[in-house]
Amino acid sequence: MRTAYRHSALPLAMACALVLPLAGHAQDATREQQLEQRVAQLEQQLNELKSLVQAQAAQTRAPAAVPAKTVAAAPAAHEVVLTTPGNAYANTKVKIGGFIKTDFMSTHTDGYPGDQNAARDLYLPGATPIGGKSASYSDMHAKFSRIGVGVDSLTDGGDKVGAFLEWDFFGNSLGNENASNGYGLTLRHAYLYWNNWLAGQTWTNFMDPNALPEAVDFIGVTDGTVFVRQAQLRYTSGGFAVALENPHTTVTPYQGGSAQLSPDHNVMPDLTARYTWKGDWGFFGVAGLLRQLRTDGRNDALPSGTSTATAGGVSVMGKAVLGSNDDLRYSATVGKGIGRYVGLANFAADGMLNAASDIETRRVWAAYLAWHHAFDDRLRMNLMVARNGIDNDVALTGPAANRHTESAHVNLLYSPLPKVDLGAEYAWGRRVLENNNSGKLQRLQFTAKYSF
Repeated sequence: MRTAYRHSALPLAMACALVLPLAGHAQDATREQQLEQRVAQLEQQLNELKSLVQAQAAQTRAPAAVPAKTVAAAPAAHEVVLTTPGNAYANTKVKIGGFIKTDFMSTHTDGYPGDQNAARDLYLPGATPIGGKSASYSDMHAKFSRIGVGVDSLTDGGDKVGAFLEWDFFGNSLGNENASNGYGLTLRHAYLYWNNWLAGQTWTNFMDPNALPEAVDFIGVTDGTVFVRQAQLRYTSGGFAVALENPHTTVTPYQGGSAQLSPDHNVMPDLTARYTWKGDWGFFGVAGLLRQLRTDGRNDALPSGTSTATAGGVSVMGKAVLGSNDDLRYSATVGKGIGRYVGLANFAADGMLNAASDIETRRVWAAYLAWHHAFDDRLRMNLMVARNGIDNDVALTGPAANRHTESAHVNLLYSPLPKVDLGAEYAWGRRVLENNNSGKLQRLQFTAKYSF
């Protein structure tokens, strides 16, 4: 029995001898793992304490943060936020903007437009010279520089109210080119608005200035576009706008050719309406105009008596996005008695006077198409064509009346810095009379512009 016991105890003793060292090693490994976990916890607590100290130090250097819901967007450099107790509305912003633009032009025409003529400052289709000796001349001016002031307010009740004033220096000359080249401020826009209502002078509702292409010339596609700014009362809701606008009649005297009279005898305001659809594809608008032409003989060139005529027209305009770098801008207008609204009003009067000095309307059409291409975010080009046509009664106007004008323009514009534009444009234009006499214009124009 003892011998058996000895033989059975020997393996057990050997197993214990082997297991005890392994157990000791296991206990040491467990202690090392626990120690590493503790060190990691201490490092995490130390980092959290460090972050807390840094945050407290930052709070002592800066004022306490305003709750997010009360933080307003920082105003732009040219924007002033009025928060004084005397202000009528607590949320009012005053914005000042505009640009400085200098133009350099070299022009060749079949005739000479005359000294100090507006046609030397911009392209005027109805003023392209016809006949006489051809002429070449150069001009430089900064008359189209402009400045504007806008006020926008939000009342406590959520109403939007504001106003806008803008001027340039084209017109109302206070000097000449001999020395000072001084020119007075000319009103462009002056209107107030209240929610959907607008009252004052701005673009006619019969046009959309967003459809105009980027030109070095003041307008560029002058032949083919509606272009009028005047006083009005307008209501806008979404894409729809309707307005009562300042009425004014222009007429060609009997056998007067391209001459125009401007009897200011209107009674009824011009009625305009426009609807615009917008999307990622661009925008498209349709506008209508209904008006009354009127004279009452109080102009020295007209005999006594009152004459009226109903006039109106339709215009479409828009922009088609062709991709990230290209778009097409366009407009087409047709109507009777709407000459004042087309081509800066100097190529066709609204109506013609017959031998009895009664007004007869004339049909007018105008259109342009412009392709815009951006080579990159600094360099871009525009190619534009424009044309108009007038349906004259030659028995009333005579053979010297304008029949149509047309033009083509190509430009290249470069922006080396934000808000700085340098541009060059070549323009070709032609004016044709009912007797087939015509005159052409060629102009190379450069511009330097800084917007603010």
